Amino acid sequence: MVAIQNSQKYDRQLRIWGEHGQKALEQARVCLLTAGPTGTEALKNLVLGGIGSFTVVDGATVEAHDLGNNYFLDRSHLGTSRAQAVTVLLQELNESVAARFVEESPATLIQSNAKFFSEFTLVIATQLPESVLLQLDSVCRQYGCQLIVARSYGLMGLIRISASEHSVVESKPDNTVDDLRLHKPWKELREFAEGFDLDMEDAMLHKHIPYAVILLQAAQKWQHWGGREEKGGEEAAPVAMQADGEGQGGAGEPRALPRTAKERSEFKALISAHQRHIDEDNFKEALAAAYKVWSPPPVGSELQAIFSDPAIQLSHASLDFWVLAAALKLFVEEGEGDLPVDGSIPDMHSLTDFYVALQRIYLSKADADVAAVQQHVSDLLKSIGRDPASIPLTAVKLFCKNARNLRVVRFKPLSEELGTGAPTCIPALQRLMTSSDGSHAALYVLLRAADQFFSQFQHYPGSFPGDVDDDDVARLKSLAGSIVSGGGSPSQSPSIPDDLTAELCRFGASELHCVAAVIGGVASQEAIKLITKQFVPVSGTLIYNGISQSSSVIKFS
Repeated sequence: MVAIQNSQKYDRQLRIWGEHGQKALEQARVCLLTAGPTGTEALKNLVLGGIGSFTVVDGATVEAHDLGNNYFLDRSHLGTSRAQAVTVLLQELNESVAARFVEESPATLIQSNAKFFSEFTLVIATQLPESVLLQLDSVCRQYGCQLIVARSYGLMGLIRISASEHSVVESKPDNTVDDLRLHKPWKELREFAEGFDLDMEDAMLHKHIPYAVILLQAAQKWQHWGGREEKGGEEAAPVAMQADGEGQGGAGEPRALPRTAKERSEFKALISAHQRHIDEDNFKEALAAAYKVWSPPPVGSELQAIFSDPAIQLSHASLDFWVLAAALKLFVEEGEGDLPVDGSIPDMHSLTDFYVALQRIYLSKADADVAAVQQHVSDLLKSIGRDPASIPLTAVKLFCKNARNLRVVRFKPLSEELGTGAPTCIPALQRLMTSSDGSHAALYVLLRAADQFFSQFQHYPGSFPGDVDDDDVARLKSLAGSIVSGGGSPSQSPSIPDDLTAELCRFGASELHCVAAVIGGVASQEAIKLITKQFVPVSGTLIYNGISQSSSVIKFS
């Protein structure tokens, strides 16, 4: 009964990440640091999505400015615990989500009780300065907890993910590749294709032959008969028997699939020779997809990187992802470079019976490939002293289905990017400052400079009421110049535009709800990616400019 209720409750999102993705959400334990509008917006989306539990950490009380930028709060909450007020109101959105709050400053909690964070799947840290984030990142990495940093600052904002390693099985790219295995058909597929007569008299059946069958027959004829049709009423001799040696193999060897433009043109002519009418859509599809015969999808660079990753050398402590990757690598090596068939086929102009029969052949092959990979998984688990059945068949099947689009993302520690001890990022930052993303790189620098300003002067630039303080502008510009130069000569480094520096001071570290909603929304989206291991999360620092309504990702590779 509960499963049915959840299916109805989360119907729309189940269509995106499936029941297994929803299960991962329902097992997630999320901690929010600072219950301002940015954090509240991020957590709101996750609570509505059905996470397992959340904890809000905030030592502040609700003040007048909170009523202006956090629509959850009203005058009745003035003077009360902000952590408690936000927790109670967020839980009302989804009573199936467990909730609690801690009335303590995040900075104090990080220093006094670092082990507190060991119980969480994910920590979302909002509106925290660099010095606190550096400590938090170290703690999260120590306990294997993923971290999302979110910051709203006036009309600007940023998001940064930090985690040791994040593997993605279902990356769900916008463009998918069909692997019909037309270049190397297996026995059942070949026999299915041979069962069709491309010269059949029934016009209705002829125009409903699946294009995959047309291409398979054309490829077979090309390889064994040179792609030449009957001439003068006599059938051409097999390739090995012909005098023209162009494109031929030795005696008895099949001809290579088309490689040159001339051969590809001849191959398409071979297909067209069987087309009776211009309105036969299946032959149009075959001509459009002819390239799939001679250009099978290769193993992508991302997957090749996974196969060559040191983590694929397994140990007892290896994650399931790497056991599956090692098994997949063995399968690919056995299959001379071919990945498992995923079982899906594209739409084709065909009779339903033909299409369903073809679909079953691909599904049967996919099941056989999964079984082969599963055997490798069991053998590998046994070799590293683990239970051979500890990785279920469902996980192997999902892995094989998405084998072409596997991803592994490793995020740099914040310590390699922030603070004075990260000189390796300076050259990359200087290049970004002079690139087409120079304005976003400048905002990145200014947001970091604002934190350093706070560390030195105990207030953010422009945070006092009244006109913009020229001294604050000058100090902020000086700090920004030091970040860009890396302690070198500021005169030899790209400069920060004066108007951007003044604008940041004008913001006065305000947290506007319109910007907080955007930053919080993106942060929750990235959180779902991390929790469900679906879609590829942002690698780098995402900078949002609310003035120009633009964003870009700052990466130090």
